[in-house]
Amino acid sequence: MEKKLKYLVIGAGGTGGPIGGYLARAGKDVTLIARGRHMEAMKAHGLEIELAGESFVAPVKACSMEEYKETADVIFVCVKGYSLEEAAEFIKKAADAHTVVIPILNIYGTGGKLQEMLPDITVTDGCIYIASQIKEPGKILMSGKIFRVVYGLRKDTSKEIEEKVMPVLKKVEADLKAAEILPVLSSNIERDALQKFSFVSPMAAVGACYEAPAAVMQEGGEKRETFIELIKEIQKIASAMAVELPENIVEINLQIMDDLAPTASSSMQRDIAAGKQSEVDGLIYQVVRLGKQYQVDVPVYEEIGEKLRERLGN
Repeated sequence: MEKKLKYLVIGAGGTGGPIGGYLARAGKDVTLIARGRHMEAMKAHGLEIELAGESFVAPVKACSMEEYKETADVIFVCVKGYSLEEAAEFIKKAADAHTVVIPILNIYGTGGKLQEMLPDITVTDGCIYIASQIKEPGKILMSGKIFRVVYGLRKDTSKEIEEKVMPVLKKVEADLKAAEILPVLSSNIERDALQKFSFVSPMAAVGACYEAPAAVMQEGGEKRETFIELIKEIQKIASAMAVELPENIVEINLQIMDDLAPTASSSMQRDIAAGKQSEVDGLIYQVVRLGKQYQVDVPVYEEIGEKLRERLGN
């Protein structure tokens, strides 16, 4: 009988919550790392996930970083970019040489950065397509049916590591399918992660700058055109980086946008509105830095970046 993988999901918000919840509902061995009232609610009642007016309660295991004493086979890292160092320190205690780490963050290049922090552990790269958020402690609200996890080994991975890890990644693929999550085991994760970034970064930029939900970008007009121009600027940077995004990336991202619930918004936008720490550096300012690094003009990103700097005082 094939051994079940022991999953650990660090972060139980709009990304990690659904991954852990769907895996748990499918009978997989999964633990969610959380904190505060959200963690206590999951301990007491499980994790409720609501989608399109229907919901289910997943029997998740939930605990804090301090409480987790096991060693995971697969770790999904679903924290905000500014919490990456804290997550890396925890992974050193929760993993061993056989563990595979799959970072699922909004910020491009996270896998390589995390690999440098964890030289003795295999770190892949990844991204996710989902629209969801914590509705209240112990409850996740999904705003659309799209739920796709993209992950894979970077091009600089050695053949030895690839042969060791690929069977685990294929087992993850099977487990995600069984959990009704669409898995994409990518052979070009650098491209696929940048493609996801070309959607989430422009959506976050327009949403945060103009305090606008998806509905504003779904309508024709100035905000939709701004969303399009931001996508094109990332496409130019990608070309300078020798990462070829699909030629019709604008159409692809517009279709994703149009499929979202009109009330959907990015987590960065919600964090800024709530006065919380946000991923504005990795999602917005980093694009301006990449433009300068690769000598690509990004005037729309620069304009939005300046507006956000003035508002946030950073």
